[in-house]
Amino acid sequence: MADDYDDDDDGPEVVKRFMFVNRKAPYGSIYALESLEVVLISAAFDQDVSVVFMDDGVFQIKKGHDTDGINMKNFSKTYRALDGYDVEKLYVEAESLAARGLTEEDLIVDVEVLSSSALSDLMNSQDVVISA
Repeated sequence: MADDYDDDDDGPEVVKRFMFVNRKAPYGSIYALESLEVVLISAAFDQDVSVVFMDDGVFQIKKGHDTDGINMKNFSKTYRALDGYDVEKLYVEAESLAARGLTEEDLIVDVEVLSSSALSDLMNSQDVVISA
């Protein structure tokens, strides 16, 4: 009797749109680092991954982190590796940048700056939105 199951054919690959929303400062809690790790893991599984930085989350990608005085590893340079994982959709909320006196030039990675209403529309188009 022939087996109808083919080990080489797992069926059509399903790609979901995952958006990770980073709202927390980079240090003082585990949220930023854990979020970055989940982004990298999701991208490794060939999902459509985008990342949003808003509120104090914009500080995660600010240039010039110095963590010597707080005994924590500076992981900000890891954001530059996102491109190598095909995570190229990085967004920053314009209002969050302005409220913190930052500009796009203050950031270590290339981002698309969007208004909160444009980000809301973008979030509504995702399959999964995870906020940290």
